[in-house]
Amino acid sequence: MAQKYVSEIKPLNEKAIGTAAHGTAEFIEDGDTLHITIEMFDTPKNMQHWEHFHGFPEGKDAEPATMAQDANHDGVVDLPETEPVSGTTMVPFDAQPHEMNIPNDSYPVSDDQGHFKYEKDVPLSALKKQFKETFGTDDLELDKRVIYVHGVPADLKLPDTTGGNLTDKYDNHVTLPIATGKITKA
Repeated sequence: MAQKYVSEIKPLNEKAIGTAAHGTAEFIEDGDTLHITIEMFDTPKNMQHWEHFHGFPEGKDAEPATMAQDANHDGVVDLPETEPVSGTTMVPFDAQPHEMNIPNDSYPVSDDQGHFKYEKDVPLSALKKQFKETFGTDDLELDKRVIYVHGVPADLKLPDTTGGNLTDKYDNHVTLPIATGKITKA
């Protein structure tokens, strides 16, 4: 029997980025398929947006970050500041989620209205195998995870204290969270 999970994705860092990104996500586990649908509105326009679910490998319940997580009080919640409440980046919603290759250029791109819709059927057995290799368990525990959508224009002025650089190619503009939501069983 299929199991459905949903998330209402709410804005994060909207004052710093000038737009209140929001949307919905739906995950349906059916047999060996995880069907993922994510639709976002009011994201920064005409750019790629990384999106993932985050969580704790040991199974602790993850929660979405809020401005309360702005530990250094610079006006933005950056990726490192989300980790105490949300855990680590786990599964990307890119061209090949089951490969769990986080830094890449195959994430959705918003249109000139700041909208995008991501839809993907993922082989659950392949995803669970890679998840187990990475995190030591094959239980995705979606209802203990949160979704994050990331990405602001490279020319947006961010405080020097903003963290989240993964490499020289992927700086804190790529990883800055713009929206987040708790995943729950439907």
